[in-house]
Amino acid sequence: MTRKNKELTFEAAMARLEELTQALERGDLALDEALAYFKEGTALIEHCQNLLDAAEETLRLLKVGEGSLPEGTNGGEQK
Repeated sequence: MTRKNKELTFEAAMARLEELTQALERGDLALDEALAYFKEGTALIEHCQNLLDAAEETLRLLKVGEGSLPEGTNGGEQK
């Protein structure tokens, strides 16, 4: 992953991933360019997953720190 990718917000990374996907789906890229887009896309996916994992851990710690969930919630479980 490039340093540039590490600085992207989740939303910016997803927007760039959408751009890459659309370009690849058009099918008019040269092979070398398509491979470069694919490589960038896989790095962006990894970056987004890392951001999601960090957010999930933050939420887990907040939930544990509170000791309980606010009234009216069921911890995301379906009844």
